[in-house]
Amino acid sequence: MTTNNALVVSAEPGVPFVDSVREVNAPVADVFRAYTDPDLVAQWLGPRAMVMDISSWDARIGGTWAYTHTDPDGNVYGFRGVFHDVSPNRGIVQTFEYDGFPGHVSLDRVAFEDLGGRTRIVNHTAFQSQEDRDGMMGSGMEGGMAEGYDRLEELLATK
Repeated sequence: MTTNNALVVSAEPGVPFVDSVREVNAPVADVFRAYTDPDLVAQWLGPRAMVMDISSWDARIGGTWAYTHTDPDGNVYGFRGVFHDVSPNRGIVQTFEYDGFPGHVSLDRVAFEDLGGRTRIVNHTAFQSQEDRDGMMGSGMEGGMAEGYDRLEELLATK
């Protein structure tokens, strides 16, 4: 299933932030569950060509998360972080770190806005430096996010 719910990503010059907005055709409770249930997360987060293996996903304040994505050539990419706030049906705050660049931790806030049977997902990511933000933007992040959100909406359509 394709959608007309386009991902909008903005990265204003001179500030170490990335913001994004994406709407999905599903209620907030379903979207929140897809973000916090590791069995569901593994079905949508990231590009289709990657295989996801979640080693930790404890979606509660102070809980940790860690997973790897493996590409078709066998390259493995690890990611990890800590949940700092998990507010049911409202939002999540967590750190994000790519194992390939240890020590470059970002802080991600996702908010879920109820649109009456639809949900607007609003992300704000703060990086430690402009260089970190620009590196993330240059990594293909936007394409991976768009593909992941398409996968999320496909998953939610089956619920």
